[in-house]
Amino acid sequence: MSLIARIASLSNRDRITTVGMALTGIWLFLMALFWLLGPAAPSDSPGGVARLVLTMGMVLPVALIWLGVSLARQLAELRAEAQDLRARLARMRGDAPLDEDLPLSDLPPQDPAMPDDARAEPAQSRAEPASRGDAPRPRAPLPKARPTADQRQAALRLDPQGESVDPVTLIRALNFPDGPDDHDAIDALRHALQDPAHSRVLRAAQDVVTLMAGRDVYMDDLPPESARPDVWRRFAAGERGSAVAALGGIHNPDALEIATAMLAEDEIFRDTAHHFLRHFDGLLAGLVPALDDMQIAVLADSRSARAFMLLGRVSGVFG
Repeated sequence: MSLIARIASLSNRDRITTVGMALTGIWLFLMALFWLLGPAAPSDSPGGVARLVLTMGMVLPVALIWLGVSLARQLAELRAEAQDLRARLARMRGDAPLDEDLPLSDLPPQDPAMPDDARAEPAQSRAEPASRGDAPRPRAPLPKARPTADQRQAALRLDPQGESVDPVTLIRALNFPDGPDDHDAIDALRHALQDPAHSRVLRAAQDVVTLMAGRDVYMDDLPPESARPDVWRRFAAGERGSAVAALGGIHNPDALEIATAMLAEDEIFRDTAHHFLRHFDGLLAGLVPALDDMQIAVLADSRSARAFMLLGRVSGVFG
């Protein structure tokens, strides 16, 4: 699930939780009124069965309320995931914008679990009739991919050339929105995603941050040990090893352990992480030389940079 879809899901879950708390409060208030205004209890103490029935009558409605809340929250999350999946598949087809909500009938007849190499084969087979002089049927334009190219990256490539993005907007987009009310960050993210070069980095960062959040590793909980701006400049200039080791500023042992395990055991996460590291490295090479010290510090504290420092540390990128 992308970050924006996750924010929407969390917002819906918060509303559902509020409804559950309100219903629980109403029930407890009614129980209090019953005890205060109800008939006086008989002199004989109730038996064990009567006490059990009374306790169940008090507790069972509350349990049913929160069971309904739990089911409603899961349903809201499943709806958000389904909407995000429709948008992702539409982007891979190359004819839908980022946040467009497409009906199920518009989904391409592709299996999302199909390997990338298998998806590349139909494109190659379609190219063969054209080489023999046959007139191909009109089709939506698809990005060309070499057998050795990253098919996932090729699927996310946008044809139109968007406007250039200034560094301040790009840094704000790399930090991602704090919530559905963070309109400045949402606008910055949408604007940056219109630039094909930056959209690859941002989408890869979204995937990495979302996958790690699924293992309870949140970038907001990982404040990095700040590296000097000149260390970032040396890394952007191509230096590696001990000279830039300070960039691995994430020292949270639980996060490092989980990230290491995910890289070792989860092939999808490993490919996504390497894809993100490669493109974020290229972004730094072009962006950092144009930034001043304060802008570099803000960039280093963004959620995307924290993910880069965490994964770069466990992958040995910084030596």
